[in-house]
Amino acid sequence: MSSSPTDVQLVDVLMPQMGTSMTEGTIVAWSKAVGDALAVEETVCEISTDKIDTECPAPVAGTLAEILVAVGETVDVGTVLARIAAGAAAPPRRYSPVVQRIAAQHAVDLARVPGTGRGGRVTKQDVLAWIEQGGNGAAPPADERPLHSESPYRPEPVAAPPPAAPDDLGGVAAPLSRMRRSVGAAMRRSLETAATCTTVVECDVTHVERRRRELGLTALPLIARAAIETLRDFPELNATLEGDTLTRYERVHLGIAVSLGADGLIVPVIHDAQELAVEGLGARIKELARRARARQLTPDDVRGATFTITNPGQYGALIATPVINQPQVAILDLEAIVKRPVVVTAPDGSDAIAIRPLVNLCMSWDHRALDGAYAAQFLTALRRRLETP
Repeated sequence: MSSSPTDVQLVDVLMPQMGTSMTEGTIVAWSKAVGDALAVEETVCEISTDKIDTECPAPVAGTLAEILVAVGETVDVGTVLARIAAGAAAPPRRYSPVVQRIAAQHAVDLARVPGTGRGGRVTKQDVLAWIEQGGNGAAPPADERPLHSESPYRPEPVAAPPPAAPDDLGGVAAPLSRMRRSVGAAMRRSLETAATCTTVVECDVTHVERRRRELGLTALPLIARAAIETLRDFPELNATLEGDTLTRYERVHLGIAVSLGADGLIVPVIHDAQELAVEGLGARIKELARRARARQLTPDDVRGATFTITNPGQYGALIATPVINQPQVAILDLEAIVKRPVVVTAPDGSDAIAIRPLVNLCMSWDHRALDGAYAAQFLTALRRRLETP
């Protein structure tokens, strides 16, 4: 906070700290121009981190006096983004420009949207949730989008793409989007950091298929529950490795990779997942996926995972080598459940051919933290728990 020679009090707008792992953020858009009036908590700008996009509110009422960081610029937490000339409380604008723009794009009547912001203000998250739930004039919610592997949560700003000219071979050159650059950087960083190996076991999920039908669930929460129980016996996998420090966790903070379709991928976290039964896990997975698609995740929703599960099998893939979600030491990949003929052994020792639903459990793990025998023992124990519950 500072004052000018004319004793106008200038209040700094800082890049906020959103979650313990955040170190920097990028300005996506300014919601106000210099000279515009601001109410307390009114959106000054939109910022993007390596996990989520959010809005930066005004700390005081007044007039926007100075903008110090340009759109597209990335700065550290605590950097002064702008200054507000504090004054008498400015009357709230009922809806921010961001909210009005989204409402106009989706034909939403903002008067019908319940506000959760201060004083009942309708926030960006409120209007996105309204759209996701098929609110007034909006399209109904999309079908459940698939679960997949991680990448940062950074939707692209709305802008007209530059025209692309085809080359002499018929190809059209276009720069990678900001999200694709972020995904690539995160995946490359993981592969450069970890000594990544992948181990695969085949699992008969006859019991899982019967149980999920009884409960009205997908196979994911049942396999997740079994993985949580198995991690109790294999604590080296429920861990993070940063530098030369391996941290093991008694509690399981389970990351579930969620695809956002064309917008990218993200891994929200079920904290203390060991406390949830299968039904609770199913409900939490569904809720986090819904909130991820509605852009309602908070920084705490995407931090602190100790083990991650990704599920691209519904695309029909049979085997994959997922990239580890740093700084974790392992990620479990669930592939397609496919019926195949297999040899089964009866109680009397005789063999027969039977049709069984099978799945490949693929786990990438960090050889710096553990060895192949340990990874194989974990997967074998997980298979045994799933096949003979």
